[in-house]
Amino acid sequence: MFNAERFVKEQVEELKARVKGKAIIACSGGVDSTVAAVLASRAIGDRLLTVYVNNGFMRKGETEAVGKMFDGLGVNYKLVDASEEFFAALEGVTDPERKRKIIGERFIRVFERTAKEFGATYLVQGTIAPDWIESGDGVRDVIKSHHNVGGLPKDMKMELVEPLRDLYKDEVRVVARYLEVQVAERQPFPGPALAIRVLGEVTPQSVSIVREACAIVEEEIELASAAGKMTRPWQYFAVLLPCQSVGVQGDNRAYGRTIAVRSVESIDGMSASYSRIPHEVLERISVRITNEMKSDVNRVVYDITNKPPATVEWE
Repeated sequence: MFNAERFVKEQVEELKARVKGKAIIACSGGVDSTVAAVLASRAIGDRLLTVYVNNGFMRKGETEAVGKMFDGLGVNYKLVDASEEFFAALEGVTDPERKRKIIGERFIRVFERTAKEFGATYLVQGTIAPDWIESGDGVRDVIKSHHNVGGLPKDMKMELVEPLRDLYKDEVRVVARYLEVQVAERQPFPGPALAIRVLGEVTPQSVSIVREACAIVEEEIELASAAGKMTRPWQYFAVLLPCQSVGVQGDNRAYGRTIAVRSVESIDGMSASYSRIPHEVLERISVRITNEMKSDVNRVVYDITNKPPATVEWE
């Protein structure tokens, strides 16, 4: 049986022994990277710089919330706004694998610049088992290249340290609860963020649309869960599809975008089943999206596909 106390003690000692100089850690504020940041901070203290990169693809209010969380954790941190750089790198790109690899490479370049300023030679990441399993390893097929695995450039100048590499999501949550990390129950959020919830080319406008839709989906599901109308799913979000369809606004023809709502139940992310969300909740989501975003969206659909054959994210 997995023992969080033993795991924390072992990893802190291993990090103390391995990291001889300064290190930076890529931390999005999600459960994996935050747990890794707390472990590394316990091991090397002020020799660790926690780096949050705003790539322009984050959820509504995310950057502000992460800054407050870092203050509460008492870690040494830096917030870097690289949104223009990421959007420029993805201009004209539509292939999901290329997106992930470009985003992974851009992250590393930002981290390398920050590491040079800080004098760090180690990069700590919150990589977990599903990340490298799905990214392929020469034996397994590539399902999707996770940005922190398949997107790592071969000429990276820092030594990689991954204290959570052998854990699955449910085990990471156990460690987070033991460490009393406030994001222990937070739903998973992909490293490439909203860029892979925009099918097709990633633009500031498309990200803005899916950001608002995701906020509505999250708010309505969390309100319904708090009211006892449903249990809170493992993961839930919106996806912007690369197509338009005909609709009606008042007496006028409308030609707008389509939002797909995705919600799943899972334990470790390796398999998942779609959530049986009550129709009244789905209707509320649909009405809000099409009313509040009527200049952009005129149709909402719900994804009822399990994993496999689908993945949780659409890209």
